[in-house]
Amino acid sequence: MKKTIYAAFTLLLCALDGKLQAQSTHASTYCNPINIDYTYAVYDSNKDISYRSGADPAVVQFRNEYYMFVTRSMGYWHSTDLQNWNFISPDKWYFEGSNAPAAHNYKDSVLYVTGNPSGSMSILYTDNPKKGDWKAVPSIINNIQDPDLFIDDDGQAYMFWGSSNTFPIKVKKLNMKKRFTPSKETIELFKLHGDKHGWERFGENHADTVLAGYMEGAWLTKHNGKYYMQYAAPGTEFNVYADGVYMADNPLGPYTYAPNNPISYKPGGFMNGAGHGSTVVGPDGQYWHFGSASVSVNMNWERRISMFPAYFDKDGLMYTNSSFGDYPHFAPAVPGKMGEFTGWMLLSYKKPVTASSALKGFGPENMVDESVKSFWVAEKNNDQQWVQIDLQKPGKVYAIQVNYHDHKSDIYGKVPGLYHRYAIEGSTDGKNWTMLVDRTNNYKDVPNDYVELTTPQTVRYIRYKNIHAPTTNLSISGLRVFGKGQGKAPSKVKSFKVDRLADRRDAKITWQKQAGAQGYNVLWGIAPDKLYNSWMVYDENELLLKSLTTDQEYYFTVEAFNENGVSERAKVVKGE
Repeated sequence: MKKTIYAAFTLLLCALDGKLQAQSTHASTYCNPINIDYTYAVYDSNKDISYRSGADPAVVQFRNEYYMFVTRSMGYWHSTDLQNWNFISPDKWYFEGSNAPAAHNYKDSVLYVTGNPSGSMSILYTDNPKKGDWKAVPSIINNIQDPDLFIDDDGQAYMFWGSSNTFPIKVKKLNMKKRFTPSKETIELFKLHGDKHGWERFGENHADTVLAGYMEGAWLTKHNGKYYMQYAAPGTEFNVYADGVYMADNPLGPYTYAPNNPISYKPGGFMNGAGHGSTVVGPDGQYWHFGSASVSVNMNWERRISMFPAYFDKDGLMYTNSSFGDYPHFAPAVPGKMGEFTGWMLLSYKKPVTASSALKGFGPENMVDESVKSFWVAEKNNDQQWVQIDLQKPGKVYAIQVNYHDHKSDIYGKVPGLYHRYAIEGSTDGKNWTMLVDRTNNYKDVPNDYVELTTPQTVRYIRYKNIHAPTTNLSISGLRVFGKGQGKAPSKVKSFKVDRLADRRDAKITWQKQAGAQGYNVLWGIAPDKLYNSWMVYDENELLLKSLTTDQEYYFTVEAFNENGVSERAKVVKGE
């Protein structure tokens, strides 16, 4: 029988009595995907598809704090530091099934809007988003999808929108003195050109299918007097979902394609995808870009949210740093280090793992293969289930991430009272154990739980012990152990070659395998000092890169890594 929003009534009574206290953590780091209580989708009750999803994040700063609006989440999240988020169920909410939302901080209010491709759309506003007493400006525009509301410094408002594999991003001016009345004129800005821009091609790894890529998710950022119109392509369910940018001196254009596109790209590693997002100024003026990452196991729209530090270089080009983008990085509130890679490596990759039980085809090895699409499922969901990883050599553990998966979870909508309880222990000999992560008294929903250890511990064995998981099945897609091994990092990669193919959107990249390497980061960009994009490749020593622009020159390098560190980069070469 399906669980309802009333399923955890007894837990809520306890919460009112002040007995439910989540474990407090004061981590200086974070790890993608961000760990929030993602809402379960209500897709089609007749199909019985249960899955969590968080996508299309619109993040705004308001009174030096932050609010994040996410597709179909039945509320939104609040944070004081861009790291720790709390869900808000607003007093009044007009769009239970809100899709691809946009938000804007204007004067002393937060403005919110969501698309309606088959009807009218309203703007919501409040000066108290923590309470959520939203009011509506009704029916300002009709039949749009993926809106972006932008109000310039001179008070002129604009509505951008577009979600299509045919039509371009469009814009109307809004008259704020007449309750955001839209202009009669609609201006078309730009559309996809997958014939020139390889990364805009549809399909996994830009397979270039018959179906054209989708352009969606407009988001306008103003920086140093220049306008950066971000947009997503080619499809949210693919590893190559990304954000590109066009630049202009006026919100209405004309817009020029940025030569370093895509600017937010995460095609390799554990969590893939970095598109349809938003850019916000965080602590100390550091920009952050939020995007959608793909799980896409139960349903194409099964997604998570990632964030990356964003920058503008001396030439005014916007870019993000997604290298090691699902490894620990310093948090937005850490002065002088925010967004930097910690250097903590993955100690658990493909290490021997055993479990208390497993369903056929869902063995425990799926937890350490760095694929969010494979997962372990225990035979039962109870406090007798455990997992043990042999790191094979002692390593200094700094942080652990537990990524739960929804295998036939049978949960729908925003269900209160969900929580995860577990413990993770470490041992040097497999006999004597020390507590590393204590979630035994946690009553918080933590589906992608990342815990930085208060004191790093040197261990060889890691043991996860389940106490309670809220889903029908106990299932984990990634039990990821981060730290520093005691061996040597790989040597610099040799025989690195790049051949741009007859189709100039594609490049065949090869290199010699390095002894002891887990994987490699291929980096490229439009100049030797602008290698802004990267692709993480495990085990293999080649990559068919299909994301280039036909008439753009590119430069490439590669680095090897393992649990002990990262090699020196190979000599930068020009793709010929």
